[in-house]
Amino acid sequence: MREHDFEVSLVERWGEGLVYLEQGGAVDVDVRLESVHEGILVSGEAHGDYVGICGRCLIDIAAPLEVEFQELFAYPGEETSDFEVQDDHVDLETLVRDAVILSLPFQPVCQPDCPGLDPVTGERLADTDSNSLSSDLDPRWSALRQLAQDDASASAREPDQNP
Repeated sequence: MREHDFEVSLVERWGEGLVYLEQGGAVDVDVRLESVHEGILVSGEAHGDYVGICGRCLIDIAAPLEVEFQELFAYPGEETSDFEVQDDHVDLETLVRDAVILSLPFQPVCQPDCPGLDPVTGERLADTDSNSLSSDLDPRWSALRQLAQDDASASAREPDQNP
């Protein structure tokens, strides 16, 4: 068994969605290599920072990323495998890159309760005062609003008649 810690400099951008790891950035990899009967069992962790934009309000975000991975690199033989030991070496690039990219959030947000953008003005709701927001409702809801107002005023006029 061997353990290695190393830093990988990214020569290209990892990820194609709203968030990604920047070209020129780095990923710290802690890996453990164990000899087993079928090949070499590789397990470890990768740490890095992703950047991109919030999926709701479109501001820039950056956050740390930690991902665990494990894969068996099989000895060459009759059966073909996606990961094989080549000349007593294992190539971790594909394994680490796939694990990191698949762990990136699909719909990243700047904060868990990000309200997003105002549909009328396009302003970021977290930055605006709730009183200054557009209060125009869809006209199809006006009858319901009137019904609710009538019900509230009627209950305010009637005294409670419970026995």
